Amino acid sequence: MRTVSLAFISLLAACGTSVTADPGLGNEGGDTSDIPGADGGALTPVEAEACTKMDIVFVVDESGSMSEEQSNLAANFPLFFDIIENYQNEDGAPLDYRIAVTTTGRDVDYTMKLPAPFGTELAMSETGDNGSFRQECGMNRPWIERGDADVKSTFSCLAQVGTNGPALEMPLYALELGFSDRMSDGTNGDFLREDALLAVVILTDEDDCSRSDNNFVIENDQCAADDPAFLSVDHSLAFLDNLKGDRGRWASAVIAGPNDCESSFGSAYG
Repeated sequence: MRTVSLAFISLLAACGTSVTADPGLGNEGGDTSDIPGADGGALTPVEAEACTKMDIVFVVDESGSMSEEQSNLAANFPLFFDIIENYQNEDGAPLDYRIAVTTTGRDVDYTMKLPAPFGTELAMSETGDNGSFRQECGMNRPWIERGDADVKSTFSCLAQVGTNGPALEMPLYALELGFSDRMSDGTNGDFLREDALLAVVILTDEDDCSRSDNNFVIENDQCAADDPAFLSVDHSLAFLDNLKGDRGRWASAVIAGPNDCESSFGSAYG
């Protein structure tokens, strides 16, 4: 999938010297008064810095229709790895990177109203990673970094998160949990470095259904864009801005299908 490779490469744009009003997550309306650059104009360019450190987080959908996408992510990682391994900043220094993987699910109970002809309600209870960075595949910490043995194989193993996770995908809230609750309770260790740029890659085949409440009711398995319970993109933008202190200190890439699709694993909504 060419899109995967392009998304990887685009993360190095975080090493640039200027930023714009929309770094990749977009804007879906709502109150933007407290978000820098939300009026549509360019943000004030940050002073150029030598890009020496980058913390990279992959948020991977682990629902039932994601097998092919996860395999493609693992297959395309060697290209990304070669790029970041060989990258040098203007001072000739290599990139000091860290890479972590979490998934789009969290622990949640809800009721799903099924469409006709089913005409019934289905009680759902799902268990997810809640933003925890995965420590598997022989890892001795919840991330991999420059200098680790066989980074390519470790990530290719780590990217195969499985397809038995929650059907209600919440990548943006999972990311928020990873950098709030999972940092404060020590689960994700000291992954996030104050002096490093942050890069986020989200891989999913469904709409984001991020919300922090529990025991709610939804129609089918889709998110209602006008439901105030769902966390807005503006909320996530503000969270990441506050996390890194500046819009120019983080970047994102979203790999998602643009259209509805069907397969033997079920339906996905673009």
